[in-house]
Amino acid sequence: MIFALDSMPAIFGLTQNGFIIFTANAFALTGLRQLYCVIGGMLDKLVYLSYGLAVILGSIGVKLIVEALHGSHVEEIEIGVPRIGIAISLGFIVLTLVVTTAAGLLRTRGRKSDEAATPEPVSVAADRE
Repeated sequence: MIFALDSMPAIFGLTQNGFIIFTANAFALTGLRQLYCVIGGMLDKLVYLSYGLAVILGSIGVKLIVEALHGSHVEEIEIGVPRIGIAISLGFIVLTLVVTTAAGLLRTRGRKSDEAATPEPVSVAADRE
């Protein structure tokens, strides 16, 4: 429940359509348990995921501020606040997730093979028997 409530500002940063906001939260709640198990199993391989999520949340915060500036008619003052479209926002989110996931997987790719190649230490007591 907290995840769905926490993601509402992010959804509002993308759209103002109530139906899309409701369905996004409903799908988030229904798929959350399965997604948590998958991500929990891969969390040791996704070492850069927290950095990627921080960048995504920061960009959504900037988009919310830009949308608020447009709503308060700041463009009449000629500051030149750019509009950030939905396609650009979603593209940035997907690109950030792909880059951080690929970087994390590339970094941890060799760890399992290195661990398997390292022999187990043998105790002295085992050698005497």
